[in-house]
Parts: sequence; C-alpha cells; structure tokens
Amino acid sequence: MILSRGFSAVFASSAFNRMTSLREQLEARERDVLARQAAKSADSRGRLRPEVEDDVRPSFQRDRDRIIHCKAFRRLKHKTQVFFAPTGDHYRTRLTHTLEVSQIARTIAKVLRLHEELTEAIALGHDLGHSPFGHAGERVIDTLMPGGFNHYAQSLRIVDVLENNGRGLNLTWEVRDGIAKHSKGKSGAPVGMADALRASTIEGQIMRVADLIAYVNHDIDDATRAGLLSADTLPREPVRLLGVSSSARIATLVKDVVTETLAGGLSEIRMSERVLEAVLALRSFLFDAVYENTLATAEFKKASGILSGLWEKVRERPDEFLDRGTIESEGLDAAIRDFIAGMTDRYAIRLYEQLFIPKPWTVD
Repeated sequence: MILSRGFSAVFASSAFNRMTSLREQLEARERDVLARQAAKSADSRGRLRPEVEDDVRPSFQRDRDRIIHCKAFRRLKHKTQVFFAPTGDHYRTRLTHTLEVSQIARTIAKVLRLHEELTEAIALGHDLGHSPFGHAGERVIDTLMPGGFNHYAQSLRIVDVLENNGRGLNLTWEVRDGIAKHSKGKSGAPVGMADALRASTIEGQIMRVADLIAYVNHDIDDATRAGLLSADTLPREPVRLLGVSSSARIATLVKDVVTETLAGGLSEIRMSERVLEAVLALRSFLFDAVYENTLATAEFKKASGILSGLWEKVRERPDEFLDRGTIESEGLDAAIRDFIAGMTDRYAIRLYEQLFIPKPWTVD
C-alpha cells in the first residue's frame, strides 16, 4: 500500500510537470514558499502592453533581466554618486551604489520571505534616470526644465519610453510602481509615509530603506577615503548605537528593519524609532560635512556651468543632438531633458569641451 501511494505521488508529479511550463512550476513554488503578504508573479497587474509569457522565467525575473541588459543601466558606471568623475578606483559610482542597494534590499526580502526578484528589479531600476554629476546635476536640470525634474520620474520614463528605441522595457506594474515611489523626500525618512506616497507592494517599500542604508554608509566610507571625514568626527551617539564600521552599521540596520517589520505582521516595512533617528542623524551629518561643504559646493558650480552651457547649446542645434520624434510630440525642452539627463559624466565633459573649448590652431 505504501509503495502504491509513493508510485502514485511520483506519477502525479511527473504528469503535472508535463502539463505545465517551467514558469508555471516556479509560480506555484512562489505560492508555497513566499509569505502571504508577498507579491506573486502570477498575480501581477500586468504590463503596459500585453505580451506572451516566457516559458521559463516568471514576470518579475524577466523584468530584472531586462533592466540589467538595458543601455541606461550600463551608463550608471560612469555617473557620479557623490564625488564628481572620480579617478580613484575605489570610489562609488551610481552603478556600484545600485548594486549595494540591490544586495541590501534582497537580503531584507529573503529574511521576510518576500519576492526577491521583484525587490531586486526595483532596486536595479531605481536610479536609471539619474543625471550626470549626481544630485548636483539633478538640481541643475530641475531649474532648467519647465515643470521641474526628478530622477525617479525620469527612471520611469526610461523604462516606459526611452529604452529599446522608443518602445521601453514594458515592465510589470509592480516594478514600475516601486521605481516611481522610491524617493524618500526632503525629510529623508524611509518609513511611515502616507499610503499614497509609498509603494503598493512591501517589496517596493524595501527600496526606500535599502537606499538609505546603502548611501549613508558608503558615503561615509568614500568621504573618509577622500579626506573629508575621519572616524572621530562622526556623531558619537548614532555610531554607538549602529556600529563603528560600515558592515556593523548595515547589519544593525537590516536586523532592525526585519525585526520591526515581522513584529508588525508584515503589514508594511518598519524601523524602530531609535534606530531610525540614529541613521537620520548620520544622514544630516553627511549633508553638513560632505554634501554641502565648501569643496563640494565649488564642484557643484562647475557641474552647473557644464550642464547649463550644454542645455543652451543643444537648444540652438536640436537637429544635431535631439530626437525629432520627442520634439514633435512633447516639445524641445523634453527632448533636451532626455538628452542631458542620459549623459554620463565623462560624455558631458567631453561634449562641453568639444562645443566650448577652442582647439589650438596648427599650421604645418
């Protein structure tokens, strides 16, 4: 009787596998393994344009792969995180920042039994629309573009419109929602937002805390390497609570997020008040000591001059640089925004030199 039951189970399993695709088997595994509150690939709200499902990869994994292979993702390796056009091999770029965010976000998702690949896709796509020269460049474009500019809206525009020769990446609603709502706003707090301001999935909410955890810690590391900070200048109480080293602080922050979120029944991503206050204190310290210090401000002015000059020059010569379809459908400013925001630091500098710096006259 036992042998009969075992044989029946094996037979039923084999029959099931023949009748379903590998993707469907993975989708079934998600329902068995993931938390009830986790997003499920098979339950996605869908894409902007319907398309045939992949035989092997569920939808969120497919989105992750599309982001990794897109041109905007590759350009992140030559975009500033904090220090402009760094020549040192060990300073973070926008790409390495993105990878660190992804690692932290996926760690949190794994512990909470949430959808790791959805979390990863949102993390990898969150900064695709960032301008050259970091947040300084973003501020410049914001002043030049009628209606303003922010990188998270541009990230969504890239995946919806600009990539793939104007067809976009056609990502799922859940990934797009996470990208569009990853900004923490002026307060810097990654939790406790009103429902309308936070991602609809818990995976999308992870993006905010992972971004803060990553940049606060790696910016301390880079600023120390650059000679702007030393360990004894960091605020004592936050360091005492969170940890002396970057790895210790990340471990403390991740543990707090998963512990508090589990205690809250996975209803939303949470942090304890004392840990949140400590990390925000470090963030505030970095604004004064690094982001807004005299040396940084001087570099910001250089970035402003480069991007402002390029904006005006490109406006004078749209046929040479800009997408004609965007000009006709959305206007000249939108086309300039897409062109300037998509630049890497080194391309912006090279084009500025080409357009503004006279070449020496040589006579044989």
